[in-house]
Amino acid sequence: MAAPSSVIERERKYEIEAGSGVPRLVGVAGVAVQDDPVEHILDASYYDTGTFRLARSGITLRRRVGGHDAGWHLKLPVSADERQELQLPLGGDPNKVPGRLRRLVRAYTLGEKLVPIAHLRTDRFAHRLADGDGRTVAILTDDHVTGEAGGESARLDEWRELELELDPATDPGRLEEFDRALAEAGASASPWPSKLRRLIGDRVPAPPHGRKKPKAGEVVVTSLREHYARLRRADVGVRLDVEDSVHQMRVATRKLRSALRTFESIVDVPGPLAAELKWLGQELAPARDAEVSEQRLREQLDDVPSELVFGPLRQYLTRYFAREAEEGRTRALAALEGKRYRNLLRALDAVVTDPPLTGRARKPAKSALRKPLRKAAEKLRRAEAAARGLDGLELETALHEVRKKAKRARYAADTVKPVYGEKLREWRKNVKAVQSTLGEHQDTTVGRDVLHHLTIAGHAEGQHTFTFGMLYERDAETAARLRERFAGEWRRLRKGGRPGWLG
Repeated sequence: MAAPSSVIERERKYEIEAGSGVPRLVGVAGVAVQDDPVEHILDASYYDTGTFRLARSGITLRRRVGGHDAGWHLKLPVSADERQELQLPLGGDPNKVPGRLRRLVRAYTLGEKLVPIAHLRTDRFAHRLADGDGRTVAILTDDHVTGEAGGESARLDEWRELELELDPATDPGRLEEFDRALAEAGASASPWPSKLRRLIGDRVPAPPHGRKKPKAGEVVVTSLREHYARLRRADVGVRLDVEDSVHQMRVATRKLRSALRTFESIVDVPGPLAAELKWLGQELAPARDAEVSEQRLREQLDDVPSELVFGPLRQYLTRYFAREAEEGRTRALAALEGKRYRNLLRALDAVVTDPPLTGRARKPAKSALRKPLRKAAEKLRRAEAAARGLDGLELETALHEVRKKAKRARYAADTVKPVYGEKLREWRKNVKAVQSTLGEHQDTTVGRDVLHHLTIAGHAEGQHTFTFGMLYERDAETAARLRERFAGEWRRLRKGGRPGWLG
C-alpha cells in the first residue's frame, strides 16, 4: 500500500444555538466572498482500543465515506489548533484498519486491538470563504451531527456545531480574527477538540491537573509524561521518515533516561528500564550520526577553495552516506518493530500511568527536589575535575563525560523549573553553554573518525583524499579552540549566580 498523504489542519469548533443562522464573515480576515453552502453527507466509523488509548493521546482514527476527502484518516495533535492528518484512500476490507495505519500507532496501542468504537453521520453545509482574487481563505461548515457509541451501554446523541478550517496557504494568525467575529455573531468556542471526543468524552480519563504547590512526585511524573509523549510522537515520524524525527526520538529517550536516574529517589522504577532506554538510543544512533556527519562534512567542504577539492568528492560522499543512512534507518525500524521496544513502551506506560512513587515523592517539591539537582551538579563538577591535566585521547574521552554530565544537569534543571523558576535561570544558561561547546568538541572528535574512515575507503576506490586530510587537521585545530572556550565558560559557570543550596 502507498504511503499516506499528509496535510496540516488548522481549525476551531464552535457551539451554536439551534435555529441560528450561519454567521456572515465577509470583511473578516480578508474574506471578500462567502459562497452559498454545498451539502455533503459524511458517514464515519471511528476506531480505537477498548481502553481508548488513541483518544487519551488526542489521536483520531476513522474511515469516512462522503465529501472530497473520503478515505481512512489518522489525525495527530500538533498544537491546540493544529493537527496532522494522514490519509489513505478507501479500499480493502472496510471493517479492518489498514496495516500501514496500524503500524503508525503501535507506540500508542501497545499491542491492543483496534476496534470500532463509534459511528458519526454528519449533514454538512460547507461555505467557501474567498478573498478578492478568488483564493480560498477558509471553509466554514455548519455540521448537523448524529452520533452513536458502543460499549457496555450504547449512547446516541445529536448536536449542531460550526467548524472554521483555514486553507493550508492562509496565515494561521487569521484564526484569531475569525474567532472574534464568530464570538460577536453569537457562536462560542466548543469545549471539545473533536466530534468523537464530544460523543465519548466521559469515557476517556481526564488528564491530571497540577497544583500551585505540587508534591515532588507530581513534578517529576509530569516531566516523564511529557518526554514519553514526545517519544511516541517521534515514533510516528521515524516510521514516516520525517526529517529530524530520529533526532527528536533520541532526545526524548535521553531525557527519559536522565530523569529516571536523576530522580530515582522520587520515582522508584526497575533498574533495567534505564538500560533499555540506553539500548533504544544506541539503535537510533547510526541513523542520526549519519545525518549529522554528512551535513557537517558538506558544510566544511563549502568553505574549502575549489582548487583544493580534488576529484568528485561530493558524489563520493553522496554514495557513502546514502549507504550509511539506509543501514541506519533499517536498524532503527527493526528496533521499532521488535518485541523488546514494545516491552520498553509498556514499561514506560506503566510508570506514567501508575507511578511507583517513593515516600520522598509525597514531600513538597520545593524541598524534596533540591537534593537530586544538587547531586547532578556535583557529578558535573567531579567530571570536570577528572578531566584536568589530561591530554590526547584521554582528554577527549573525559570531556565527553563532562558533556554528558552537563546535559543531565540541564535536563534536571528543566524538570524542576516549575518549582524554582528564575532562581536557576543563570546556572542553567551557563550549564547549557558548557554542554553546547563540548557538543561541538565531540563533533570534531567524531568528525575526525569519519574523515579517517573516508580516507581509507576513498583510497581503496581511487579517490583523491588530500582534502579529507586537510579537513582532519582543521578539526584538530577547531577542537583546541573549543577547549579554550570551554575553560572560559566553566569559570563563568563556577562563579555565576545560583541558589545557595545548589553548592
